[in-house]
Amino acid sequence: MAAKPKPAQIQPLMDALTDAYGHAECALVHKNVFELCAATILSAQCTDKRVNMVTPALFQKYPDAASMAVARLDDVEELVRSTGFYRNKAKSLVGMAQRVTEVHGGEMPRTIEELTKLPGVARKTANVVLGVGFGIAVGIVVDTHVSRLSTRFGLTTHTDPVKIERDLMQVVPKDRWIDYSHMLIEHGRQVCFARAPRCDLCKLTTLCPSAFEFPQFSAVPRKAVKGSKTKSASKKAAAGTKKKVAKKTAKKRSTKAG
Repeated sequence: MAAKPKPAQIQPLMDALTDAYGHAECALVHKNVFELCAATILSAQCTDKRVNMVTPALFQKYPDAASMAVARLDDVEELVRSTGFYRNKAKSLVGMAQRVTEVHGGEMPRTIEELTKLPGVARKTANVVLGVGFGIAVGIVVDTHVSRLSTRFGLTTHTDPVKIERDLMQVVPKDRWIDYSHMLIEHGRQVCFARAPRCDLCKLTTLCPSAFEFPQFSAVPRKAVKGSKTKSASKKAAAGTKKKVAKKTAKKRSTKAG
């Protein structure tokens, strides 16, 4: 693992992420902050795509905190069933709506302290609500993508989301805290996969200490690849890997045929 970068060393990475994913934004479809909070609660252990399939019917029936606060738990469970852990999620949604209605007059609170007192709302969800809903950068959203990629980029050595967030807040400029999560999530979805990251297609390999350090690139001379600053070198290395794999496959087939 590379040494922890200093604040000034993060700029090239931020510039590269912005060039590639500066357009990235929250994937959860919502019309207001209440819907954003509810959708984020549902996104736990579930894809954003699935959540976006569920929320239209949910929000049509319960468009605000007041209506969801008096909802029958069974009805909410049925609407969110396909997101997984639906009983707990339904309980959190109704509980969140009740507290927002009773304590905050139906308006979503704007502080991390108040948000994390809502049922189903931990720090990650609170950061999403504040950052995406209100444009307030209090912390950095750490989901599975952000956790994985921040480790690969050498920005943290921790696995606990709270500790990862602390590390990131020390190096990522505060005015980029909100964008950072969106960009890493997009990069994680498109290129830097959990099991088989596509380093051969990545535009950030020269800034990543983990580039090509994965089984599918084991046949590639790592020093040569990581030392290169051109896309052609990455493509050449990837082509070499594919060629060797093809040879091994052909050899196995020929052995079986014999």
